Amino acid sequence: MPGHAEALLEPLTAGLYVLCATFSAVHALLTKPDPRSALGWIVTAWLLPFAGTILYLLFGVNRVRTRARQLRAGLSAGAGGFESLPPPEDFATQLTRIGDAVTQRPRLPGNQVVALENGENAFPLMLQAIRTAQLSIWLSTYIFETDEVGREFIAALRAAVARGVQVHVLVDGIGEWYSWPHAVRLLRHAGVRAARFLPPRFAMPVLSLNLRNHRKLLIIDGATGFVGGMNIGGREVGKAHHRRMADLHFKVSGPAVSQLAECFAADWQFAAGEALALPPVAQPAAGDCVCRVITEGPDEDTDKLLFVILGAISVAHRQVLIMTPYFIPPPELTAALQTAALRGVEVCLVLPARSNLRYVDWATRRWLPPLLERGIQVYLQPPPFSHTKLLVIDGCYAQIGSANIDPRSLRLNFEIAVEVYDGAVCAQLAKYVLSARDHAVRVAALPPGWRLPARLRDSLFWLLSPYL
Repeated sequence: MPGHAEALLEPLTAGLYVLCATFSAVHALLTKPDPRSALGWIVTAWLLPFAGTILYLLFGVNRVRTRARQLRAGLSAGAGGFESLPPPEDFATQLTRIGDAVTQRPRLPGNQVVALENGENAFPLMLQAIRTAQLSIWLSTYIFETDEVGREFIAALRAAVARGVQVHVLVDGIGEWYSWPHAVRLLRHAGVRAARFLPPRFAMPVLSLNLRNHRKLLIIDGATGFVGGMNIGGREVGKAHHRRMADLHFKVSGPAVSQLAECFAADWQFAAGEALALPPVAQPAAGDCVCRVITEGPDEDTDKLLFVILGAISVAHRQVLIMTPYFIPPPELTAALQTAALRGVEVCLVLPARSNLRYVDWATRRWLPPLLERGIQVYLQPPPFSHTKLLVIDGCYAQIGSANIDPRSLRLNFEIAVEVYDGAVCAQLAKYVLSARDHAVRVAALPPGWRLPARLRDSLFWLLSPYL
């Protein structure tokens, strides 16, 4: 009889262990504010039978959160009715000081920045610039599709080479695989100098899949540049692709193009092993915008863009507008946005209701409640999928470029952004974000449809969000 009892006790103990560990893991997954904390408790619960669950119950469960939320709700009910003060006179000075310290690049006056909505408007101007180039064409892109749109670019580049223009094209080694045949092969066949940035290697120990070049640059004769979020291909032209996409690209003219050229030259030397002669700074001035280029990458540029974003949010006085296709914020950015909202700044996030990466959407939903609790406005745009990346502060400062608000852009990818100090351009960009907001659906206290199965799914991808 004792042997029978022992045989029965063993599966009961194992079942109880699984039950306790599962309870602790699920509770941590659904309630912890930081994926690193949640992952730590999940591992503890499973690696320390029963002891892990006891430790979690003693030290991991926040038992005062509900009451604290009730108190905050009562306080916030009577906190309205105030108006924001106008921005302080040293607003631009503060932003300049932050950018100077982080980027080690000067702000350059005399630029013109023109927003180009969707491929229908951006690609014709880019092709025209390629066809009229006289000295040099430097093109860098993450995805270079070889569909009808991509082949039109290849034909224009081939013609430029034929008339004696120096042409260099850099395509990301992973992004090239979005289309077949690959763009670099077709470009070389057309006589165009083309290189791959970190082509994928699947053999150990040189496995290389991360560290992508996500920058999108076109520089013509060192005087005109195109920068933003658009890749080259039919997916950027809504009428020609079954999955419509909305995006913004920018034409930049003036001295700031020299900083774009510096970025391309550094990338080309890394990928192709060839030093390019930098063009002279464009003169005369092309407009009234003061601009500065920020490069971000897993090299000496690590965290530059994040620091500038945090600094810009920290000095915002009236309004922070963010539009991004993927939103998985690092903890520092979450804290900065929450702090700005607590200071009375209007903080507005405009995100796609459905992106092309569903697992990112699920992780994003888990990041939203802490922001919503602090009064941050979150809007979800209906289709077409918005691939636009914009940060606008107080209607007088903006960042444009290639970076998303996610760990891959802010930690793993090579990205580029341009700071824009100009009331007219920034007001136009703010109007663009607010117009998108007006056609979007505002998220309430919790994202719609957040039932338990969806919460578990969202939380699982949230747990992996630092690595997405």
